[in-house]
Amino acid sequence: MKGLLARRAARREAATGVTGTARVGRRTKDLVKRLEPGEIAVIDHRDIDRVAAESLIDAEVAAVINVDASISGRYPNGGPIRIVKAGIPLIDRVGSDALDRVAEGDALRIVDGDVFRGDDLVAHGHPLTADEIEGVMAEARSAIGIELERFAVNTLEHIQREARLTFEPVKLPPLATSFDDRHALVVVRGHDYRSDLAALRPYIREYRPVLIGVDGGADALLEMGLKPEIIIGDFDSVSERAVATGAELVHHVHIDGRAPGREALLAWGKPYFEFVADGTSEDVAMLLAYEAGAQLIVAVGTHATMVEFLDKGRQGMSSTFLTRLRLGPLLVDAKGVNRLYEGRIRRRDLLLLVGAALLAMLAITIVAEPLHVFIDGLRLTLEDLWRSIRDRI
Repeated sequence: MKGLLARRAARREAATGVTGTARVGRRTKDLVKRLEPGEIAVIDHRDIDRVAAESLIDAEVAAVINVDASISGRYPNGGPIRIVKAGIPLIDRVGSDALDRVAEGDALRIVDGDVFRGDDLVAHGHPLTADEIEGVMAEARSAIGIELERFAVNTLEHIQREARLTFEPVKLPPLATSFDDRHALVVVRGHDYRSDLAALRPYIREYRPVLIGVDGGADALLEMGLKPEIIIGDFDSVSERAVATGAELVHHVHIDGRAPGREALLAWGKPYFEFVADGTSEDVAMLLAYEAGAQLIVAVGTHATMVEFLDKGRQGMSSTFLTRLRLGPLLVDAKGVNRLYEGRIRRRDLLLLVGAALLAMLAITIVAEPLHVFIDGLRLTLEDLWRSIRDRI
């Protein structure tokens, strides 16, 4: 009976479609900031990455309409399968002209792959299924060798050009935050950042590392009830709330002069420093902590695999490779820190435990009746002994 009711409900939903208010944006990470539950996201995102998918799911959208290919087959990106398995309809390849026909705030209705505004058909695409996505991902995995070869060639070509620059001295901004005798925690809003930060809470409480948020990583820290001390990056995906926390702001300026976040910083009217260095913002954040004298650098949510870099639209990882080569053993991944830290019993904690146990035993003994009887008996015995000695004298 339950199965029959579910099938009837599915047929009714297919007939009436999914409805919601349209929110339109070419950059998914910017769009999710203004999405409300039940709205329909209209995006232009080729090969939806895992982080973008999770942000759309967290926004509780009613559906996702993509004007481009959500999974092109170039590599096994993990975003589309997460969206579909979360029960969110994903309408694929509706065409870039849909961005002109669908306006912000339009009331949309989706039936199969057709997108209606009232009775007008404004776009048509292909609704992706989990089986279809899994099939494309399997094909992409089997052909990954070609993409890996391109990735490796691109990385090596850039290393040849950038290696000398990577190991040259850098000029640090005059930060008030001190790194002396402290660890640094560099947070990027990447894969598994929530679970890694949650697992690191005991480590953060004890070591009190310098908390560095890389763009949206500052908001990731705020989500966990932590306040960033430094925010660094292009400032293209950080919220005004994070900027207003009082953290020191460091604008990542590229060696070629590109400064994409300058306008946003000037609009906010907040004081900031500029740090000129090559590479990604997360690489530059680690380099800043290293040059400032951090004892250890712990990375949360950073990108380390080829798929993660392709998700970010980068065709190589030369700057990341060279930065990690420069930092050497000072850089560790959050997961490694958690595994080392969780089994550690500190001497101070052990002494506190033993001390607490002794105090508890003493308290119980003091109020116990047998002890009172023993003390009274000892007192009487001593009094009798004193009388006997006094009588003899």
